[in-house]
Amino acid sequence: MIVKATDIKNNFGKYLKLLDEEDIIVTRNGTPIAKITRHKDWDDTGMVHEQAAKYGYNEKKMSYEDFTVMSEEANERYEYIDGTAYLLASPGMTHQKVIGNLYASFRLWFDAKKCAPYLSPFDVTLKRGEHDVNVVQPDLVVICDPENRNEKDRYTGIPPLVVEVLSSESARMDLIKKLDLYMQTGIQEYWVVNHLNQEVIVYRFENRDIADMKLFVREDRVESLVFQGLSIELKEVFA
Repeated sequence: MIVKATDIKNNFGKYLKLLDEEDIIVTRNGTPIAKITRHKDWDDTGMVHEQAAKYGYNEKKMSYEDFTVMSEEANERYEYIDGTAYLLASPGMTHQKVIGNLYASFRLWFDAKKCAPYLSPFDVTLKRGEHDVNVVQPDLVVICDPENRNEKDRYTGIPPLVVEVLSSESARMDLIKKLDLYMQTGIQEYWVVNHLNQEVIVYRFENRDIADMKLFVREDRVESLVFQGLSIELKEVFA
């Protein structure tokens, strides 16, 4: 199946459902630019099942209430996604350098503005529904509603922009589970940073779907799709 890039952008969910039948070739101005294939772990119910995830160890199925008690008492960092608690591995040096470079650029750009960046560990609670509560710790978030916090000074709002830096342990989680979670819960923009390939994918979400997506590589300036004027040289990000 051959589909224009604009059609993919406007009807992403529709074309995902057609992957059981055939692969999709994406074109721009009549030229093939990408190929979308059915993931080997995607089943007929439309669910993606991860195999031997390396995101963390000691993953536990539990209620949100039990997770809250555990995370308050634990010294380790956990995330809670779709009813499972994931113990987060310590980030590597390159990961920390990249996120530090991004944070410095964000701090400079957002200086004296209403919004401000925050580094992990920083809990963000996202709800798909009343009884579907998730807690994540993005590598970097931008907060525009600091007044939304509880009595323990914990943030309770929804950040418009989140950033995740990929690692071999977190790539599947960041590109599948978290992409879907952020898209479904009110996040407006998601940056996926791949330091191995020196590239950044920026997603803009609208109406629980991908409204826009751009890939920035090597000599590009990565640009926000939500905050007009926010842009950073990739060579500075990966310096």
